Amino acid sequence: MTGFVDTHCHLDAAEFGDRQADIVRDAAAAGVVRIVAPSVALSNFDIVRTLCKQYPGCFPAYGIHPMYTDAATPNDLQILRDYLQQHRPVAIGEIGLDFFIPHYDQTCQEHFFVEQLKLAREFDLPVLLHIRRAQDTILKHLRQIRVQGGIAHAFNGSRQQADEFIKLGFKLGFGGAMTYPRATRLRDLAATLPLESIVLETDAPDIPPDFLEKGLPNEPKYLPRIAQTLAELRGMPLEEVARATAANSIAVMPALGASPL
Repeated sequence: MTGFVDTHCHLDAAEFGDRQADIVRDAAAAGVVRIVAPSVALSNFDIVRTLCKQYPGCFPAYGIHPMYTDAATPNDLQILRDYLQQHRPVAIGEIGLDFFIPHYDQTCQEHFFVEQLKLAREFDLPVLLHIRRAQDTILKHLRQIRVQGGIAHAFNGSRQQADEFIKLGFKLGFGGAMTYPRATRLRDLAATLPLESIVLETDAPDIPPDFLEKGLPNEPKYLPRIAQTLAELRGMPLEEVARATAANSIAVMPALGASPL
């Protein structure tokens, strides 16, 4: 079987402690051959880079997450720029907008988002987008600052919004949320969107799938079981889902293809 690609896993998360070696090993045993590890702030660029150098099959992305922009400074953007020059990642991320968190500063979030889109354009890199209650605002900025594409992580928008992201060269990330039977709108999207527009992700340790015991952290090793839900929704073999979503991941993040699947 073609290996699976987890396009979004916070490998450095505190919930994992020092279990990264086990997590990567268990993922590989389950057939997950690529893991993309986004950063969220300047403070974890180095640890994400170190982990990805330490564990084959793990690839870093660097960016400032919207939930961390309040604490970021203009100098952080310069350091990010230097990082992109010296340690080219597979993508810039996790970046975006979050209008769900309490007392958010929209102006600050949009400033850092726009500046990071400019860096993505300058370095010709895809972006990993965090989007909560901000689909249309994100799309507005993407139309103004064209980048090579990327992934709308944990996609939860409408079909119309999905189509707009696809037009702009983006893939849509589906993960644990899709496994919940009551997530009817999301499951309908997973079943009916063009297969070439879909990639798989865990967002580990977050967004646990329906089958995971409550309180346990999500892990990349669960991705094939998440993918089984997609296969069932689309009425197709799991192997075909693995092949297609892996190819989609490499298409949108070409650096993932640096070594064979």
